[in-house]
Amino acid sequence: MSVAERIDSFQRKHPATGFPLAVVYKFVDDQGAYLAALMAYYAFISLFPLLLLFSTVLGIVLADNPDLQERIIDSALSQIPVIGDQLGEPDQLSGGATAITIGVLGSLYGGLGVAVAAQNAMNTVWAVPRNERPDPIRARGRGLLLLSTVGTAVIGLTVINGFAAAIDLGTDGRLLALVGSVVLNTAVFVIAFRIGTARAVTIREVLPGALAAAVGWQVLQTFGSVYVQHVIGNASATNGVFAVVLGLLAFLYIAAIMIVMCLEFNAVRVNKLFPRSLLTPFTDNVHLTAGDEAAYSAQAQAQRSKGFQDIAVTFDNPADGGDVEDRSDTRPDA
Repeated sequence: MSVAERIDSFQRKHPATGFPLAVVYKFVDDQGAYLAALMAYYAFISLFPLLLLFSTVLGIVLADNPDLQERIIDSALSQIPVIGDQLGEPDQLSGGATAITIGVLGSLYGGLGVAVAAQNAMNTVWAVPRNERPDPIRARGRGLLLLSTVGTAVIGLTVINGFAAAIDLGTDGRLLALVGSVVLNTAVFVIAFRIGTARAVTIREVLPGALAAAVGWQVLQTFGSVYVQHVIGNASATNGVFAVVLGLLAFLYIAAIMIVMCLEFNAVRVNKLFPRSLLTPFTDNVHLTAGDEAAYSAQAQAQRSKGFQDIAVTFDNPADGGDVEDRSDTRPDA
């Protein structure tokens, strides 16, 4: 018996050990890297107009309190530390009515793009049939709801960070602020994961992935701070611009990858899509597991475009405890 066969046999006998592999294989099946790239693209083009709009509105509302205005902007920018200090000054982003117009149009286009891309990713991960997904108008209406959760998170995190900065509680205070940020982010991800998919999912079903995403977001912020300190901080003025752009793109793409992986984590756990055959992505000469058949069946049925279309998924040799060689045969019946 080869090494691959021994590993495959072990994970079949101990399904829990095959769970991480099943998450990775589900990510590959769903083309998760492309889903994440689309989210990162829209996030990138919407970020700067959104900052422009955010700082301009603050400049109008808090015109008599520049210190509070600066603290709020710094708190918001701290969520994406790769941007660096060069965008941290309010007067560099303000521009009156023109800035508001550009900011509204740019942030609305990009923000709705992010929301729609996120919904597409969630519906793909949960294998929601195409005819059950929101139409373009409803998808953007739901996207506005998704964006509101992000805005609520920024406000909440600003309050937490401002409280921690105003009252110096030492290590305990910083730890409390960190825990508060993780809890708030977890709540936001739970809401987003439920709103973003057309499938009815419960809090219990999405909570593990939401918690993992919240923790991962905190880790990414630490990575961004290190990047700013050691790369952007030591770069020249010209190179610093490229360092900011490339660093921001990398930050957003890694964040999108992390979110998609957390979604896959939830889907694999809830739908019992594990264990998977070790070599199933590479060859047809494998013994499929029940997890393989469930994953391939859901993937085929997700292509249903009309309610009166039936998609039946059969396998030549049905899985029997993972000991029988199976093949996938999708037969649409319209």
